[in-house]
Amino acid sequence: MSKPTPDNSPDLLSELLAFPSVTLTPNIELIERVRELLAQAGIASTLVADPQDAARSNLYASVGPQDVPGILLSGHTDVVPVTGQPWTSPPFEATLRDGRIYGRGSADMKGFVACAVMAMIRAARQPLARPLHLALSFDEEIGCVGVRHMLRALEHMEPAPLLCVVGEPTLMKIGTGNKGKAAYRALCCGQAGHSGLAPHFVNAIHTASDLISALRDVQRDLAEHGPRESGYDVPYTTVHAGTIKGGTALNIVPAECEVNFEIRNVAQDDPNQILERVLALTRTKMRAAGARPDAEPPRVTTVNTYPGLSTADDSEAVALLASWLPPDTPRVKAAFGTEGGLFQQLWAQTSVLICGPGSIEVAHKADEYVELSQLEACDAMMEKLTQYLMA
Repeated sequence: MSKPTPDNSPDLLSELLAFPSVTLTPNIELIERVRELLAQAGIASTLVADPQDAARSNLYASVGPQDVPGILLSGHTDVVPVTGQPWTSPPFEATLRDGRIYGRGSADMKGFVACAVMAMIRAARQPLARPLHLALSFDEEIGCVGVRHMLRALEHMEPAPLLCVVGEPTLMKIGTGNKGKAAYRALCCGQAGHSGLAPHFVNAIHTASDLISALRDVQRDLAEHGPRESGYDVPYTTVHAGTIKGGTALNIVPAECEVNFEIRNVAQDDPNQILERVLALTRTKMRAAGARPDAEPPRVTTVNTYPGLSTADDSEAVALLASWLPPDTPRVKAAFGTEGGLFQQLWAQTSVLICGPGSIEVAHKADEYVELSQLEACDAMMEKLTQYLMA
């Protein structure tokens, strides 16, 4: 027997939090529950699964006429792990305390997913003049991986949506952009040998050190002389080394060292050009440090990329979203990545904005929460959005 439809967004969020849909693990039970709720409201939906693992799936649904442009609500269903975090309440169980719902993903971003699903159910009861679409994805947290399969399925959608709202946590402020990101893996190769004869061999960690030094020098130059984009906490492109792993023992010259690094770029910067600068400077540093002639530069592979998002503050899309929110709602830029730029690439005529309940400040941490008042604000936005679709 199927479960009844929850009465409100907090109740649905409580259900969704109980699904431990950690990135790279199955999310299909959560997706099937959403699909069941939509079907109970007479809304058909389509699953777009990972080609390698059907237990990880996207969901796309639409309600209303399909021959006119409508509004698309986009969110992800995966959450980051809780391992090693000092939670004071069960992470995969909703805990209501002090006007907040605690649980992994409450802010990032099952709170928005709950509001969006409830909005779809309510919209199905109304005479819509424009459609409302819903796109839920998997494995967003590792670089917007899952949504790419859904985008390929939607590539020829006509007409394209008028506006896409990505519901990442912005405290219900209007997010007009996020930086692009490129993640890289650098393999630095050396020659194993006895450390007593170290100068006879290429030291992979030394090569990695030259790479990291180059990353820091390029970052310094970008901070001092690179293009600026106002609205971000860090208004310039950042270069960041995240992990380094190499060597086997102190008395063995290391044959391999791996460095994982990223570039988060403002719109005016091209990460490919920045990568070329980093590698050229690495080679220069290797020569200056007296590297052996047979030392090779790092072998760099691209792990993942996604484009940035930039929507003008004075655009019609911002004015439309603002009309569904309280007067003088602030405009912000997101410090985190979203799938927004991918939607913008897919449909050039579709405007994309970021707006959702909760704060990114509590995301990915122990005792993550969303304020009930934030869910109420998101529901209020959805109600006005639905009224717009009926006009």
